[in-house]
Amino acid sequence: MNSEIQLRKAEMTDRDVIWDILQQAIERRRKDGSTQWQNGYPNIDTVESDITKEFGYVLTVDGEIAVYAALILNDEPAYSTIEGAWLSNGEFVVIHRVAVDEKFAGQGMTKKLFDHIEDFTKSHGIQSIKVDTNFDNIAMLKILESKGYTYCGEVYLAGGIRKAFEKIII
Repeated sequence: MNSEIQLRKAEMTDRDVIWDILQQAIERRRKDGSTQWQNGYPNIDTVESDITKEFGYVLTVDGEIAVYAALILNDEPAYSTIEGAWLSNGEFVVIHRVAVDEKFAGQGMTKKLFDHIEDFTKSHGIQSIKVDTNFDNIAMLKILESKGYTYCGEVYLAGGIRKAFEKIII
């Protein structure tokens, strides 16, 4: 049986579910020995701000939230300074705060999320997707490689150096 998978804007009624998913991800990063997300960010205020600014998106499976991500159009001040070089200077979507509910872990949901974000980007006529991750986030690094993202250099974000990637969509 095929599940219905959809990407939609997060609503304030999703806040507690999203925060629970993020807390699971924060704990997974801690158990993996990562420094990413171990300093009080992201937090519930981050979730509320994402939703209010219409940055928050959820990937649902048969109506149940499986993955959370923030999608920001053309706006990440930290990306203006990169040790390296972006592939493009056109419009872009930034992906931040990707977190998968434990119930959906190991099911390829992050790859499905990236597929939906690529479709979203194409449908809005946006040139590329930019994303960064911690040097020790092996799972995300593998996903970015498998989805054809190009390593562009390093950016300074959220109190640390992050590996920055870009993929040209159109």
